[in-house]
Amino acid sequence: MSEQLPGGIQLSPAEIEALGARWSSCWTPSDVAHHLTGIATPWFVAAGWALDLFRGRQTREHGDIEIAIPAARFPEVRDRFLGYVFDAVSSGRIWENATLDVLAATHQTWLRDPATDNYLLDVFREPHDGDTWICRRDETIRLPYSDIIHQTQDGIPYLAPELVLLFKAKHVRPKDQADFDETVPHMTPAQRETLAELLDRAHPEHHWLADL
Repeated sequence: MSEQLPGGIQLSPAEIEALGARWSSCWTPSDVAHHLTGIATPWFVAAGWALDLFRGRQTREHGDIEIAIPAARFPEVRDRFLGYVFDAVSSGRIWENATLDVLAATHQTWLRDPATDNYLLDVFREPHDGDTWICRRDETIRLPYSDIIHQTQDGIPYLAPELVLLFKAKHVRPKDQADFDETVPHMTPAQRETLAELLDRAHPEHHWLADL
């Protein structure tokens, strides 16, 4: 869908690689939670940071920080970041200060500080049905937000580890394998069983199944 959108900037592989430097000052989960304190929109830290929050300590460096929200609730989140801009990204293309039509056709947004041009936060606008989260990679996987959002002792919400690992299972980069190896021993039998069931649905015969 994003390839049919007007405008935007197509980035070369070298330009995509160079974007890493613009994430050097990205926020921590605590920084994000400070901005979103008291918001009614359900949100959670995702990806590698979520696994560190689950394990109770930072285990590796993170090149960025990602959160996910219900797509329809994005305006409430956007209003918490006045003075910043949101760029939409998809398939190697970026739309700076994205318009509503671009936002409607994409799901990933990067929060940018216009004073420095650095990126601070990656926001995924996820499909949902009211208070039910819908997995964007397999729409048959639908769970209440109340079931998938966990919280740290100081109240930072994060995605359940079995769902974080489900997303990481698609490509299994070295850091994804390391996250799997480090996280599974901390998961409950029920969490490991859920991950195995979801992997069997989304990625049958995945090599992680043998370790669960």
